[in-house]
Amino acid sequence: MDNLLNSPHLDRLIDLALEEDIGPGDATTQAVIPPELQGEAHIRAKADLVAAGLPVAARVFERLDAKIVFAAAVDDGQEVTPGTVLARLTGPAASILTGERVALNFLQRLSGIATFTRAMAARVAGTDAVLVDTRKTTPGWRALEKYAVRLGGGHNHRLGLYDAVLIKNNHLTAVGGIGEAVRLAKANAHPRLKIEVEVTDLAGLEEALSAGADRILLDNMDDATLRRAVEITGGRAWLEASGGMTPERLPKVAATGVNFISMGALTHSAPAVDIHLRLIRTWR
Repeated sequence: MDNLLNSPHLDRLIDLALEEDIGPGDATTQAVIPPELQGEAHIRAKADLVAAGLPVAARVFERLDAKIVFAAAVDDGQEVTPGTVLARLTGPAASILTGERVALNFLQRLSGIATFTRAMAARVAGTDAVLVDTRKTTPGWRALEKYAVRLGGGHNHRLGLYDAVLIKNNHLTAVGGIGEAVRLAKANAHPRLKIEVEVTDLAGLEEALSAGADRILLDNMDDATLRRAVEITGGRAWLEASGGMTPERLPKVAATGVNFISMGALTHSAPAVDIHLRLIRTWR
């Protein structure tokens, strides 16, 4: 997270969010809050949740007004109950109120992902299956959302198109099949990159194994077919189950013996959690 916090990408994202919200100025705050007024505010959880994004919220206020002091009261990744103070802020009251929504948007979204991931990871606990995310993330937020997945106990699949080879159906259509696609990947991709190929049936699995794929994505297979795929593979490649993953199905898929379960819902469907900011006191 330290590298992310110091990255120009995060600052651009925060600045864009502030610009979007504030525009030419916070009309309400400028009209009713004296600029010299100082204040203390608390950010509290209003639900059971896994905290995520506190350093990002701190960075929001830092970018907005360096006079604000942001003190986190819990650690990212910590489970908290309703009413728990997540952070305390002191400084110009106007700036605290102006930055409130942007900071809470980051906190609520990222804590929602961490909280949902923690619940899903618990459903495969005690098995050898690893729960992983996908690239189905909010544009511009990927590094943050994948950070939240890790806080929740999940694992990251790939960060982007650059750090793994994943041959999917459209690639196969373009080059004529699994064997040729894997051959091209082995010949042209960086040797450090593992080669994964998506298959939709057991015949495709056999072809991917014969071609020497390192990892095989078993797309939208039922549980019985997944178990058979594990038997056929016999440890010759890593197997990833993907498609149609629900909370209820996760334990059943994990029991089939696959190595990984990818779940796009960790990022694209995790509900935001309820977190609020309240001004506690003011002074001049």
